[in-house]
Amino acid sequence: MKKVIISAITALVLFSCQNDQTESSAPEAAVASRRACATQDVLEAQLKANPALAITMNEIEEFTIQHGDKKFQGRLVNGKIEIPVVVNVLYRTTAENISNTQIQSQIDVLNKDFNALNSDYNNVPALFAGVKANIGISFVLDQVIRKSTTKTSWGTNDAMKKTAQGGIAPTSPTTKLNMWSCTIGGGILGYAQFPGGASSTDGVVIDPKYFGLSGSANAPFNLGRTATHEVGHWMNLRHIWGDATCGSDLVSDTPTHNTANYGVPAYPHYSTCSGTPVEMTMNYMDYVDDAAMYMFSTGQKNRIAAIFTSGGARASFAQP
Repeated sequence: MKKVIISAITALVLFSCQNDQTESSAPEAAVASRRACATQDVLEAQLKANPALAITMNEIEEFTIQHGDKKFQGRLVNGKIEIPVVVNVLYRTTAENISNTQIQSQIDVLNKDFNALNSDYNNVPALFAGVKANIGISFVLDQVIRKSTTKTSWGTNDAMKKTAQGGIAPTSPTTKLNMWSCTIGGGILGYAQFPGGASSTDGVVIDPKYFGLSGSANAPFNLGRTATHEVGHWMNLRHIWGDATCGSDLVSDTPTHNTANYGVPAYPHYSTCSGTPVEMTMNYMDYVDDAAMYMFSTGQKNRIAAIFTSGGARASFAQP
């Protein structure tokens, strides 16, 4: 499962997120049938607007390679990094004004998924059992901010994060994870900003239909795993297929995938990429349904650890 680590700039600039757009012509109330994440598209737009960002992210990648085997440092709560979460709710309809109960359910899912406490963690096949990982990061709901709007959808240009465009500016983005719940449109479930971007737009955006345990009507994305996937991006994880055919996610213990997987793939799901016949479809960074994703790998854990260690891109979240 060893993969060649390609240059970060190549990975960032050339690879495009393979979003499924089949829902784009459907009514905004419709629930997507296939996962679509706009994180890579948003990154490419940011790189185009600010070419210097590529240098910053390349430096982060070099730091990650050097420090990926380090332990978390700094402030710990019960032995873990604890991240305060601010949820910004932008709503036009009652359904969009998600309840505190739904919001807390999302925090609960994050705590389970990032601490290997999810009930399906033991479903990881024997082939990958040796690399399944407990990330060891906890989340606590810090604040909920609500704002009524007349917008029917917000798109992916970060308008929801800007007061001047009717959104809500992030609260303390260098020490608190900001999440926005708002209708995105275009069949997009959510997106995140990778480490290295501007603090004024830092955080994770999730459509309210896929936020937390949002009810059986919103299956197959009603188990809160959209946020797990997007927070993974926020912690510097790539899509497992590297956003290219047989691409690299910059992690050595995840198999090379042909491309994104959807739905609930039967195991084993074989790749035609060189040297890695069975894909890790149950990884949170694939595109499968919520019920079909339930693990991070040790390599992904090490990659996350690097950004929180002293000198890392998100070290401020772990300061004493």
